[in-house]
Amino acid sequence: MRSWHRPLTIMVAAMSALVVVASAGLFADGRELLQQSIWAKPLKFGVSFVMYGATLAWLIPRLRRARRTMWLAGTVFAVAGLIDVGFIVVQAARGTFSHFNAGTDPFNQVGQQIFSTGVFGLFGASLIVAVMLLFQRVGDAALTWALRAGLGLAVLGMALASFITGWTSSAGPRTVQDAYGRPVPLVGGHGVGAPDGGGMPITNWSTTGGDLRVPHFIGLHSIQVFVLAVLLLTALATRIGPLRHERVRAQLTGVVILGYGALFAITAWQALRGQSLIHPDAATWTALAATAVTTALLATLAVTAAHRNQPLGNGPVHQRDDHPGLNLL
Repeated sequence: MRSWHRPLTIMVAAMSALVVVASAGLFADGRELLQQSIWAKPLKFGVSFVMYGATLAWLIPRLRRARRTMWLAGTVFAVAGLIDVGFIVVQAARGTFSHFNAGTDPFNQVGQQIFSTGVFGLFGASLIVAVMLLFQRVGDAALTWALRAGLGLAVLGMALASFITGWTSSAGPRTVQDAYGRPVPLVGGHGVGAPDGGGMPITNWSTTGGDLRVPHFIGLHSIQVFVLAVLLLTALATRIGPLRHERVRAQLTGVVILGYGALFAITAWQALRGQSLIHPDAATWTALAATAVTTALLATLAVTAAHRNQPLGNGPVHQRDDHPGLNLL
């Protein structure tokens, strides 16, 4: 970890401490917002920032081009993350809402402006890193494309939750109670067709309407899924001959990316239609089934082709393919 991006590492350490504090708060503090502990949101944001921030802290020092720009982008993300999550924590401790809070008290009004600025900082920094990653490699082809696709989907997920919610939310202005029973005006939300609140356990995703937090979560953490897929394929390569070749692992990683990307698109489409994740209609089931069949077929074709090509199955792991996503078959 000594080679990791220092500001991001500090941010990850702070978020890890928040996870511990918020976890204790779930049991020690009985205050609630919309039938959920006031510490549930800080806990979820803490866990999310630990995962995503650690990935960036590891990745940025390995980018060889535009090193100063990349270091600056990582620093902007770290500072914006600390400010935004800090505001969420303070609002939770105050027993009130951080998101969509239109309250007129001075602290909230100033905090909302800073909070909005931080959102742009998080999105912009991630976008810069994602674009720069397109022009350089990190490790072999499978890992490079896993990182590229993961950051790309993360940026799309951020855009959904941060910007599109203002256009799609049908909640409108409403008044709810804070943890002390005081009225708080809320404007907007992540829900489509139903207001936020009273949703699934832990995630609080809506059970009655669409919720853009679903594709946001799937997109934001796609990079961890893709990197884990690469690590798994690399581990299996010690026992499965065809996986010893870089091109085969890259092709299978491409299959994972396509399947997971389709899942992201389906959940976004489902949410924008005002449909709850747990109540899919026939169209959603059809799209999911088609994705599963196509992904399985592509994986089978890649493995079958590798078995037929004996030199690939027994050759050394050195051949490179910069465009596995375009050459899956």
